[in-house]
Amino acid sequence: MLEHWIVDYGALAIFLGAALEGETAAFLGGVLAHRHLLPYWQVAVAACLGSFLADQAFFFAGRYAANWRIVQRALQSRALQRVTRLLEAHPTGFVLSFRFIYGMRTISPLVIGTTRIPALRFLLLNAIAALVWGILITAIGFLFSETVHALFGRMRLHAHLLVAIGALALLIPALWLVARHWRRPDPAS
Repeated sequence: MLEHWIVDYGALAIFLGAALEGETAAFLGGVLAHRHLLPYWQVAVAACLGSFLADQAFFFAGRYAANWRIVQRALQSRALQRVTRLLEAHPTGFVLSFRFIYGMRTISPLVIGTTRIPALRFLLLNAIAALVWGILITAIGFLFSETVHALFGRMRLHAHLLVAIGALALLIPALWLVARHWRRPDPAS
């Protein structure tokens, strides 16, 4: 039953998940591709498109709806200050890399939309970054699944997905702690 739903709606779920959440959906898409429930190319394309279109929407929200209350509230967050500093220092590098920086994925295109970066430039850089991100994260999920298969053998789908979600539940906070430590100013400076 679950397998049939995944085959029928999995690519759509990965597309929506990559647009709304990001890494977990793309990663699980790689796991599903390894299980031969969906073709890898379909999973990677869904992740790339979901990420790309969501970031384009947030960019245009920043560009054309900057005076809306919900956008103003988002722009007043502490995350905005970090995003703005990085964006001003390295605009092209930032647009290419923000989706890889934990905690900056959603707010970044909104902030970029409020800057003078041309829409066409953002579109091209966003397309490149979404393509790299989608392929990379789904490939990591695929390779993780291969490792699980090598270590534990062929598991039932629900067990496989639980192991993948558990690994992400451990990995994401660990990466957050490393990033937090790395961003902390040096007291000796």
